[in-house]
Amino acid sequence: MTTTSTSGTAAPGLSRRAAWPALLTMFLGSFTLVTAEFLPPGVLTTLANDLRVPEGVVGLSVSATALTALIAALALGSVFPRVDRRTLLIVLTIAAAVSNILVALAPNIVLLLIARLLLGVAVGGFWSMALIIASQLVAAERLGKAMMIVNGGTTVATVAGVPLGVLLSTYAGWRVTFVVVAVLTLATAVAVRLVLPPIAPSEGIGFAALGAGLRAPGVALGLLSVVAVIAGHFAGYTYIRPALDELLHAGPGVIPVLLALFGIGGLIGNFLLGSLADRRLGILLVAVPVAIGGSLLVIIAAGEVPVLGYLAVLIWGGAFGGILNVVQVWVSRMLPGRMEAGGGLIVGGFQLAIILGSAVGGRGVDSIGLTATYGLAALAAVVGGVLLRASLSRAPR
Repeated sequence: MTTTSTSGTAAPGLSRRAAWPALLTMFLGSFTLVTAEFLPPGVLTTLANDLRVPEGVVGLSVSATALTALIAALALGSVFPRVDRRTLLIVLTIAAAVSNILVALAPNIVLLLIARLLLGVAVGGFWSMALIIASQLVAAERLGKAMMIVNGGTTVATVAGVPLGVLLSTYAGWRVTFVVVAVLTLATAVAVRLVLPPIAPSEGIGFAALGAGLRAPGVALGLLSVVAVIAGHFAGYTYIRPALDELLHAGPGVIPVLLALFGIGGLIGNFLLGSLADRRLGILLVAVPVAIGGSLLVIIAAGEVPVLGYLAVLIWGGAFGGILNVVQVWVSRMLPGRMEAGGGLIVGGFQLAIILGSAVGGRGVDSIGLTATYGLAALAAVVGGVLLRASLSRAPR
């Protein structure tokens, strides 16, 4: 697998010593962006009280971010087809810092939501370019391990970044917390400028390239499968607290421990599955979604033996923690010469799945109950995994 570029830049595959700092910079970017993206739910009640709006309205801040992230992931490469990706990444990171400052200063929910829309552009743009940037930093056979490092920032943000932000908000207030995240994001922009080499856009970008990518053999089927798997996950995860209470009878003292267990599993899964994705892709395309679906089913059935449910939470976290690595390596095999377009399609699919999974899960919980909703989410994940593996047979040789 090779990557092409449109301008003279560093050749794909830097030395390991040169690639490490650059990948750690991308790790820092994913950490700060994901921390900012998912911080509002952690400070939901206080933020809603200060702005004098219902908690459900504040919850729209995450949906607003996901919506513009979806649009940016699909459109940014077309709007800026020739801009050096390092320069574009710096601009997006600064935009994320501005978004966090605006949130900290927001006098009302309207300005806060506008600021979150800006963050969504930064998030979608960052992830749509992450794959092509990594592919120019390391050799093709190490792409999965490179994305393991980049995606590790997401897992650490979930396990540590958001909880630490919530802890800080308890003592200093949510506005100070967003200022701190803004400062970290600006530091990321500086690190990108100093450490990351120039990154040329790939040839396979633009709306036409996205359409051509979708028409490539197996890609549309694979993307639909990814949406099914991720939507199944979020249909379950969005309502994990009531599920742990109702299905596993976990009390207030146990639920935070289980959520921490999920995060620890995600951290392990990211590095374990990322290290295997290059060599065991075919197996992982089925095994990881089946692990997600199977974990949901065990949680349904483990009411009388809750320790099995606790183990399922750990496995579920591990599977989800590594699935982005697996899917990114999959799209690099399906679209080897158009990885920026492939990255945009993957990010767009993920954001769409977040929106669909949360919405469908909510409707399901309200209408058919938690058990049935978890059952359907498990089915979506398993079927999606089987079809995703089938799509790999259409990859270019």
